[in-house]
Amino acid sequence: MEQERQYDRPIQIAEGIFWVGFFEEESNLHCNPYLVIGDGQAVVIDGGSRPDFAVVMTKILQTGLDPSTISHLIYQHYDPDLCGSIPHFIDACENPGLSVLSHPANNIFIRYYTGPEHHHHITSIKEKGNALALGERRLRFIDTPYCHTGGSFVTYDEQTKTLFTSDLFGSFSNKWDLYLDLTDDCFDCREFSRCPNGRTYCAMADIIAFHRHVMPNGKALANAMRTIKSLDLALIAPQHGSLVANPPHIYRLIELLEGLDKVGIDNIC
Repeated sequence: MEQERQYDRPIQIAEGIFWVGFFEEESNLHCNPYLVIGDGQAVVIDGGSRPDFAVVMTKILQTGLDPSTISHLIYQHYDPDLCGSIPHFIDACENPGLSVLSHPANNIFIRYYTGPEHHHHITSIKEKGNALALGERRLRFIDTPYCHTGGSFVTYDEQTKTLFTSDLFGSFSNKWDLYLDLTDDCFDCREFSRCPNGRTYCAMADIIAFHRHVMPNGKALANAMRTIKSLDLALIAPQHGSLVANPPHIYRLIELLEGLDKVGIDNIC
């Protein structure tokens, strides 16, 4: 409980970017919605589940933000742990121009989270040219198909070099902290069940297990990693698990996941 109390308020992770996440105890998933502010408006990325809306909105209010300035709700795939609170956000923001923004392949399913009276809010990243400007801040939407849905994408903040990765780089996080604590030795190790440095917990094992369980196959995962590694990255901000703030470790983690075996159906066929 001491660790949870430490995270009972929003945490600024980069200029104008706040973690407003929560812990889903029953599923052992640490969920990470994010608030991004720029030029008097804001967006929420992967806003969270219906039962946890009050926690997320409380943290948004604690930043001092007026919810009516939230102009976009960005959803990088359509799972309920991201999208369940969509109607609550629409009602709480009281912004007639609010856009629920996602990939067209996701919007087919996102419509089911709202009543017909809210369908006019749902828009496509393709209609926006795969980018969104918040004043001088520019968010870029990059397709990562089948990681883990056909319409999955990641969001890159050009100002802070932060990449919001949704399920990519996620983890089951049996022992959680907001930032991932890795050493160079972690990437040279392949005995993830037993740490040669004597650590009692291996974050790499949880990351690998998550991707093998959630991603459909190694081909889709490798394709996403090839796309992501071309970016100039300072911070990885996944929807589950912990943030990665060490650029050398970011790129080594990309290489590890690009070559990961036994992913999804590959472990069966």
